[in-house]
Amino acid sequence: MLLYKTKKIQSGKGNRLLISITVVGSAGPIRFVVNEKELVANVIDIALKNYAREERLPVLGSNFNNFVLYCPTVVTEDLSPWETIGSLGVRNFVLVKKPQSENPILDAKQPILDGKQVVMARKGSGSWKAWFNKSLSRKIVSY
Repeated sequence: MLLYKTKKIQSGKGNRLLISITVVGSAGPIRFVVNEKELVANVIDIALKNYAREERLPVLGSNFNNFVLYCPTVVTEDLSPWETIGSLGVRNFVLVKKPQSENPILDAKQPILDGKQVVMARKGSGSWKAWFNKSLSRKIVSY
């Protein structure tokens, strides 16, 4: 049995690491080389660009602020975006989309009274009655 020794590549900028990032819902990990002093936020950005370049599914988007990076073998909480990627001494990570609130439109636009959000009814072309009346008014062509 042959034992492999992990080797760090020395360059003028510092040590470089081959890291593997598994995206939840994707077929396999993304592998690329980064400087060990690279910030986690930059690594997430690089991973999203490589993911898009390879045309993987599902489509994730390019805003790195919507994602968190986990190291499942060392800690259970997400890594800070200002932490360096080499600080933990590991090379395998998991990229997960941040959980969104159930209705971000309500969170941003609805007024708050007594600590509770007021939900306003919407009228107009978005109602089901308008859609139903519009569908009935269309002329049916007979052959």
